Amino acid sequence: MVEIFLVALRLGCVSFGGPVAHLAYFRREYVEQRRWLDEAQYADLVALCQFLPGPASSQTGFGIGYLQRGLAGGIAAWLGFTLPSALLMIGFAYGVAALADFSAAGWLRGLKTAAVAVVAQAVWAMGRGLCPDWPRRLLAVAVAAFVLWLPSAWNQMAVIALGALAGACLPAGAPGAGRAPGAAPAGSGRKQGAACLAIFLVLLLALPALARLTPPGWADTFDRFYRVGSLVFGGGHVVLPLLEREVVAPGWLTHDQFLAGYGAVQAVPGPLFTFSAYLGAVMSHGPGGWTGGLWALTAIFLPALLLVAGVLPFWQAVRSRPRLRSAMQGANAAVVGVLLAAFWQPVCVTGVADARSGGLAVTAAVALFSGRVPVWAVVAAAALLGAAFL
Repeated sequence: MVEIFLVALRLGCVSFGGPVAHLAYFRREYVEQRRWLDEAQYADLVALCQFLPGPASSQTGFGIGYLQRGLAGGIAAWLGFTLPSALLMIGFAYGVAALADFSAAGWLRGLKTAAVAVVAQAVWAMGRGLCPDWPRRLLAVAVAAFVLWLPSAWNQMAVIALGALAGACLPAGAPGAGRAPGAAPAGSGRKQGAACLAIFLVLLLALPALARLTPPGWADTFDRFYRVGSLVFGGGHVVLPLLEREVVAPGWLTHDQFLAGYGAVQAVPGPLFTFSAYLGAVMSHGPGGWTGGLWALTAIFLPALLLVAGVLPFWQAVRSRPRLRSAMQGANAAVVGVLLAAFWQPVCVTGVADARSGGLAVTAAVALFSGRVPVWAVVAAAALLGAAFL
């Protein structure tokens, strides 16, 4: 449990670049280095989290912890990955980081170029493992083209579902390797999974009524953030307009305060959903301060974690059946296509702004693909070179 928390904590301190980059960091740490799960299991988990509402990268990290040590392991992994950025955002709400504007900082642009290299290596490696034949390669390319043509969280879910249907028509490959020793058995977690799904639905239906019946403050704050976390597909920047509608429109904070937090969250590692910690801390409504920050943070992440804990035991139980395995291989190829599209937009588009940042991205990619330079060294060097030259 301590190892799960500390590994996730380190990832939470260095994972810049948004959800796609987070998945690349996770793959390198959990699949390549620690071998807590294999390539197929990781792709299955990513595909599942793409289907569910909430932040896909945080859900994936939670799922990895869950497979190691059950619900407690999932919570440990989520806490480790989330705490660094959440604490920084609460600190920003108190004015600790108000002395500087990091949005145009060279070191931050260097980190974005490092994310380009990390994601490129992850997409290449996942493509080699999950698209072993031309039908699946063509499927991945077609999915990438479609997602770039019509970018939408709903389209991403749709193409993964279509990839599963297409995969069901293809011959099944070999089943994935068994789960790592100590992984949570699917059968023993089904009752717990059903309970998590029930809690998710009860809260979704009961919180609005509770907010109307109680004095303004705690309940309605929790209700709004929980509802946003329950209904947002795609995570990341998709959540921002919904949060703005829920907290700026009723006058809980100003538009300028909202934009200041948005600028700050771009400069911190970890999930973008920790923007909620800033909002809960700075709002004039609700508990406010660090208590309000943790309250809002819990509310927005809780539905996503309940859904993963509820669905994952049943997901693991059916994935070994031949027909479903073929469908999952098609879905995995579609996931590669979705990541390929995300590699271009927004990772490349935001990370490569000019010739110098492009050169730095290529240099970082060469270092990573060589296999001789660890990813943390590439990230640190990109930040230093970005501060000096970008």
